Amino acid sequence: MAGMTTFNDGSPLISAAELARALGSARPPVLLDVRYQLVGAVPGGPTAAEEYAAGHLPGAHFVELDRDLAAPPGAPGRGGRHPLPDPEEFGAAMRRFGVSGDRPVVVYDGAASMAAARAWWLLRWAGHRDVRVLDGGFAAWRAAGLPVTAELPEPAEGDFKPVPGQLPTVDADGAAAWARAGLLLDARSGERYRGETEPVDPKAGHIPGAVSAPTAENVGPDGRFRPAVELAARFRALGAGERETAVYCGSGVTAAHQILALEAAGLSATLYPGSWSEWSSDESRPVAVTEQPG
Repeated sequence: MAGMTTFNDGSPLISAAELARALGSARPPVLLDVRYQLVGAVPGGPTAAEEYAAGHLPGAHFVELDRDLAAPPGAPGRGGRHPLPDPEEFGAAMRRFGVSGDRPVVVYDGAASMAAARAWWLLRWAGHRDVRVLDGGFAAWRAAGLPVTAELPEPAEGDFKPVPGQLPTVDADGAAAWARAGLLLDARSGERYRGETEPVDPKAGHIPGAVSAPTAENVGPDGRFRPAVELAARFRALGAGERETAVYCGSGVTAAHQILALEAAGLSATLYPGSWSEWSSDESRPVAVTEQPG
């Protein structure tokens, strides 16, 4: 389509400067603000919605992760804390934000892209072919001196119709098999993997055979992703590229960030959506911990 912005270099990331240029085109990308308070948020601090209301990228629509990017939690041991959303409900939400199948989408959150990656993965899983994550998120946009607004965008109506299953997933049985025969990466912090602490889920520890690969190590202090060559070296040292790779985290959110980092490094992986919140709620599932030196 004449005048339409398209992203053709294959990268899942876009810089603040690149996005600013794209927003000045005849048909700019749809912007989704996916700020979310993950584990460890400061008590009494502003909510994600309040942060959005105080300032966001011009034209960005606020996406509520629990409402728009996940189904309600089911029974213990089934789906985890953030089950994949119903495709029809997900599609309806995306259309309300102006998402269309032939128009690029850029998603961002506060800084490190942990929540934005969930939106990126879901849109890709649902069949959208042109989605990027703003590298460094809102913080990078502000640091570049680019404009923000408290003005709410005009109501929008897109035409995106999900075709789910365009990215691979695995269930709990599959994750167990993957840990034995492939490479299963645990994207949570090392403390949670080792079983030293568990702030949210029923049990501490990890899926037996999984390899610790904390998502926080994908980014630098400014929230931007490490260079692709560094990410590739990191994941290849863990065995990615040589073995088929799957990823889990606490509830399928930061694992999407791991898959985003892998893609930025030229690698691919499968998501276990239920992740540790599903696994640890099922009494039949074994739990491993790492013994600490005495």
